[in-house]
Amino acid sequence: MDKPPANKEARSAPVRRRGREPGGPRSHRLKISYNDAELAIVQAAADRENQALAAWVGEVSLTVATERVVPVSADAKRVLQELIQTRAQLRRVGNNLNQVAHVLNAQGEVTDAQVKAVLALVNETVRHVDAATLQVMRERRPRS
Repeated sequence: MDKPPANKEARSAPVRRRGREPGGPRSHRLKISYNDAELAIVQAAADRENQALAAWVGEVSLTVATERVVPVSADAKRVLQELIQTRAQLRRVGNNLNQVAHVLNAQGEVTDAQVKAVLALVNETVRHVDAATLQVMRERRPRS
C-alpha cells in the first residue's frame, strides 16, 4: 500500500533554480534594487509561478530580452477583449452585407433604412477597431 506524502507543502515546493542553459555555467551576478512596494509586487509574481524570487527575475528578464514575450501594461487584457469583441462584430457586419447583396441580386430592392443601418454598424465597428488599435500602438515601446 502506497503511503501518502507527509504534508502538502512537500509536494508543491517552489522551484529554487532556473533550468540549465546551454553555454555553460552562469557566472555573472547582478544586483537589483527595489523599494518595498516594488519588491512586494515582484515577490507576488514569483510566488504565483511557484518560483524563488531570483529564479523568477532571471527567467522573466531572459524571456523579455529574447522577445519570446513582449511586456504590455496591465490593461492589455481589456484591450484584447475589445479586439475579440470587435472581430465578432465585424463577422456580423459581413453577414449583414451579404444579406443586403443577396436581396439586391434576387429582388433588386433594398430600402434606404436597410442600407443606412448596415453602414451605421460598419462605421461604429470601424471606430471600435480604430480605438483598440490606437491603444495597442500606445502600449508598444519603440525598440532602439
